[in-house]
Amino acid sequence: MALDVPAATARTAATWRDDIEARLHEYIAVPALSVAFDPDWEAHGHLDRVVADAAGWATTRVIAGLEVEVVRLPGRTPVLWFSVPAFGDAAPTDDQVLLYGHLDKQPPMEGWRDGLGPWTPVEIDGRLYGRGGADDGYAAYASLAALEAIQAHGGSHAHCVGLIETSEESGSPDLPAYVEHLADRLDPSLVVCLDSFCGDYERLWTTTSLRGLLSGTLTVEVLTEGIHSGSASGVAPDSFRLARRLLDRVEDPDTGAVLVPELHAAVPPGREAELAAVAADLGAALTASYPYVTGAGPQIPDAEAAAQLRAKTWEPTLTITGADGLPPTASAGNVLRPRTTLALSFRLPPTVDADVAARAVVDVLTADPPHGARVVVDIDSAEGGWDAPATAPWLAAATEAASMATFGTPARSLGEGGSIPFLGMLGRRFEQAQFLLTGVLGPGSNAHGPNEFLHLPTARSLTAAVALVIDAHARR
Repeated sequence: MALDVPAATARTAATWRDDIEARLHEYIAVPALSVAFDPDWEAHGHLDRVVADAAGWATTRVIAGLEVEVVRLPGRTPVLWFSVPAFGDAAPTDDQVLLYGHLDKQPPMEGWRDGLGPWTPVEIDGRLYGRGGADDGYAAYASLAALEAIQAHGGSHAHCVGLIETSEESGSPDLPAYVEHLADRLDPSLVVCLDSFCGDYERLWTTTSLRGLLSGTLTVEVLTEGIHSGSASGVAPDSFRLARRLLDRVEDPDTGAVLVPELHAAVPPGREAELAAVAADLGAALTASYPYVTGAGPQIPDAEAAAQLRAKTWEPTLTITGADGLPPTASAGNVLRPRTTLALSFRLPPTVDADVAARAVVDVLTADPPHGARVVVDIDSAEGGWDAPATAPWLAAATEAASMATFGTPARSLGEGGSIPFLGMLGRRFEQAQFLLTGVLGPGSNAHGPNEFLHLPTARSLTAAVALVIDAHARR
């Protein structure tokens, strides 16, 4: 029996409207911060709450053979695990699909529009606002809804397992332990991850690469205590100025280009072709939603759309994400401060070795400190990126067919500038697996920032598309 595509699509849309959307309203209201932002997560119980809610919802679904388990390792954030045996007349008996998502969240951030807030779910014009709905709270619900639709409408699927973690927004520090703990249950030939981006809301987008992430702090210390700037400035160097000088070693201050060779990698020809194809189709539309102030604009002209896409997917970048040692302007006195600490976030090309990059950055920043200042670089995280394996013909055909059936437009592929440590880990562990990496983080959705939203029509269509691809996997 073949999957009834219109019926499956209608069912996933109805499940969203009648059930999932209400569940996500409840999910958004819970401040389930990732462990890096809530060290007391066990006492607060928010991560346990969202995992329990998702597990409870899973048990209500009409899915043959579904088993649901909350897995806990001592001292680690919990994982939601589910397992569904192979189903349907085309189901292989010795194959597996792994569906991945996460339920932990980024911190609230400032700048939410009036009437919106991180823990206040608000639906406006098909957009569900609030922290975590799009990144990535919807994934567990969408994954199960896709399997339910397959079973209800003549489809087939291999043995499907779900791994929904709660430390992703902290770099997935707990996930390796769970992958080892569950190793005898994991052997996927297809990995479905719904935590990625989409270039627009008009088609199925697949992500073919992710950048790595190198983060840490740079501390420049000159004095043992602050002193009057009137008596000391001009003789004692300012720690912020020295920090600026050190940053100029790793980044061109005019262009933003990263100057450390170990942080660069060549773009594979196939990825260059993807960049060119998307740039030709969409031009600068992929970056048009950035909220520039009046008069500001991109450092690469919009006319150079392919160069913009390359810069955000295959080139290294540096962002200063925080600072210590600088008082608020309202309480800043005329004092030469003793030290400045800056939080550094390097995005790395997908194929760069993150450990090599980390050593290079430390060496460059700490060599020959200006004026003998005490310079310390502490690396918090060094996570490599991911470049997808060659797409199997069946998967290329399935994603195209799924996009046409559920969105009415052809699928597109593109690298993404963010990081998902889980993908690199799985890619190394399951070298023969294929990957469907997709998501709903499209223009303006603003994951990690204020006014994050989930584009509900896209989420509904994407759920149906995932069902079609999983069915195609069983029939390949």
